[in-house]
Amino acid sequence: MSTLNKKTVEDIEVAGKKVLVRCDFNVKMEDGVITSDKRIVASLPTIQYLLDKGAKLILCSHLGRPKGEFTPEFSMAPVAARLSELLGKEVKLAKDVVGESAQALAADLKDGEVLLLENVRFEPGETKNDPELSKKFAALADVFVNDAFGSAHRAHSSTTGVADYLPSAVGFLIQKEIQFIGGALEDPKRPLVAILGGAKVSDKIGVINNLIDKCDKVIIGGGMAYTFFKAMGLPVGTSLVDKENIENAKAMMDKAHEKGVAFLLPVDNIIADRYAEDAQYMKIYSDSIPDGWMGLDIGPKTAELYAKSIKGAGTVIWNGPMGVSEWEHFAEGTVAVAKGVADSGAISIIGGGDSAAAIKKLGFEKQMSHISTGGGASLEFLEGKELPGIACIDEK
Repeated sequence: MSTLNKKTVEDIEVAGKKVLVRCDFNVKMEDGVITSDKRIVASLPTIQYLLDKGAKLILCSHLGRPKGEFTPEFSMAPVAARLSELLGKEVKLAKDVVGESAQALAADLKDGEVLLLENVRFEPGETKNDPELSKKFAALADVFVNDAFGSAHRAHSSTTGVADYLPSAVGFLIQKEIQFIGGALEDPKRPLVAILGGAKVSDKIGVINNLIDKCDKVIIGGGMAYTFFKAMGLPVGTSLVDKENIENAKAMMDKAHEKGVAFLLPVDNIIADRYAEDAQYMKIYSDSIPDGWMGLDIGPKTAELYAKSIKGAGTVIWNGPMGVSEWEHFAEGTVAVAKGVADSGAISIIGGGDSAAAIKKLGFEKQMSHISTGGGASLEFLEGKELPGIACIDEK
């Protein structure tokens, strides 16, 4: 799936038209205050472009997980306020999603004005992709633009359903995600190195299998390494093991071997006597983890080996930390890999979630080519799945 066959905002005529834009304003909040407006800022290029072209904008998004009913704590009011500040113009907030308030405000919109609908998940039909709700969204506008990559793997009324009833295009944010992740999978600058961490093998089976077909090197870290150790018959103590996937882990190592893909696992580990920030910890080789101890990070030799393996890469895809990176004693592996990726000079694609958080915390953000805005969506994309929120968009 590449950008080239889907319409983007630059392929559509929007002057004087009402454009419904599905954004990802699912921001972090505490006590009704936005603690990070990154997702709002990420949507600005598309919003500003459409305003400059004389469109009337109707923005919509979900926020949190209200169960299909109006819940004040999940109201979009703080988002409307922050957007008004960022755009330097009033963003009107509808009192509902597709009801009387939304309809009246949408009908009155003038060129260059902005309306934000209430949280789309206040509507019980949203997550069911209810055609009746999709039609109501469509009735508000003339054109639909999807720019919410973080929700592109969900087939909901405001992400896919509405595209059945309106001409559609993707915004700049989704376009960038497809260019970087799609480009890395379809025509990467080689060598292509994938670094996969995180806790569970089950979350990443499809991704690892797809990447073994495309990569020159696969590097494994995080809690899931111990399932591979188990598959190799190594002692793992009380480390996290995904019992259902030991056979899958073995099959993936065999597949990599057959294809001549380097498959790197930790050679040493930082282990702890319990899962706690203040646990006793020590460094140990991968073939000697004692009973009662668990691996919580890659060791220094592994960190060095991984950093060396990233050097000279053409493209690096990284998804998932190397250890319990939020705890100081078990963060060094993730720090070393982040530094290795930052220094590699490669096209670097960071797949959302914890890896993105680690990169930001360490101040390496500027050295990365692309930090994905969608955790689950970027994983499904890396797995080679078609994302419904992109598949539904009009072809060029």
